[in-house]
Amino acid sequence: MGRRRPANTPSLSRNSEDLTMARLCFVVESGTDVRLVDGLAERFELTVLARRIPRGLPISQVPERAMDVVVGPASRASFARLVWSKLTSRPTFDIVLVQGYALAALAANLAGRMRHLPTFMLICSPVERYYRCRRHNGGPPDKIYRPWEYFGLVTLARINARLGRHYVVLSRHLAEVVRSHGSHATVDIVPVYGVDTTVFRPAADPPAAIRLRLGLPTEGSLIFFSSRVAPEKDSETLLTALRALLVEGREIRLLHRSGGYLQFLEAARRYGVEERVVATDARHPLKGLEMDYQASDLCVQASREEGLGFSPLEALACGVPVVATAVGGLTETIINGETGWSYPVGDATKLTRCIAAALDHPDEARRRTAAGRAMIAEKFERARVFDTLDTLLRGP
Repeated sequence: MGRRRPANTPSLSRNSEDLTMARLCFVVESGTDVRLVDGLAERFELTVLARRIPRGLPISQVPERAMDVVVGPASRASFARLVWSKLTSRPTFDIVLVQGYALAALAANLAGRMRHLPTFMLICSPVERYYRCRRHNGGPPDKIYRPWEYFGLVTLARINARLGRHYVVLSRHLAEVVRSHGSHATVDIVPVYGVDTTVFRPAADPPAAIRLRLGLPTEGSLIFFSSRVAPEKDSETLLTALRALLVEGREIRLLHRSGGYLQFLEAARRYGVEERVVATDARHPLKGLEMDYQASDLCVQASREEGLGFSPLEALACGVPVVATAVGGLTETIINGETGWSYPVGDATKLTRCIAAALDHPDEARRRTAAGRAMIAEKFERARVFDTLDTLLRGP
């Protein structure tokens, strides 16, 4: 189905005298963030071609910008056929941006070659590495590791590496991932959708006052964990660390916001820490999420694999210290001793000690967080990264 939403805010970066809007088709196979589609719609005449996500949303929230949204079938093969049909029919688009390197990307790359369309693969996560995490972590029935599925992902990655001519990736880590597929295509690093520093910023009020406003517990320390519940996000190690901190007698609570919050609460019960966990559905990323960071004393990103990791960046922009695993794109932003604390993947003991150090040394936490905020302003500010993407997609 399709829909047209009215634009209700002016473009932030386009020249008001430039009335030419390039027609961009954004192909989304596995869901995308509303901040990305709204940012693209500021600058392009945007059509989002998205696969229907069973028990999920193709776009994380309702977009606010004007765009056409076409939701296709849930079957990946059927969706790939739809992508081929839309991109090879007339009138066509000026630019194609396809998320990932699976079946939809294969259809987009083939159609792009046939129609001589500039086609870019936007890589936000190392899909096959995320999938490999299913071998080590327990998870829901739809997250079971199947060798043939993993082989299919790797095969598609390598085929698209041969067909694709241009990658846009979020981090140096993801650039290395796509290079490992055997690609000789152009690879540009653009950390879209960036961080909107007009929204994610230090609060004027103390955390306790914000907690009171949000109905959160005001006593003790509050740790924020906003990752979705998935094998690659490793909530188990975080819950193990929380239990250890409680055994030490620390007054700590954990705040979790995600679409899988009920599953997270069930895991907290198994670990015996449910009374210290506040978990609800995900917030709109630009309408209240910043207050969760501002109410917290610490943000933890416990990923086993990560393409970049926006939650730590948003936390730093809000003046909140970060503890994160030393893996993937996180190693480019959360640098131990400089912009936060890091620990080895899956090491609950080291995570426990990092959390304790961040909470027990507020002056050091402020120093590292200030360095992190400066990094955000320099490299990840929203308008800057969308300006870079705009220039890249339009070409010389």
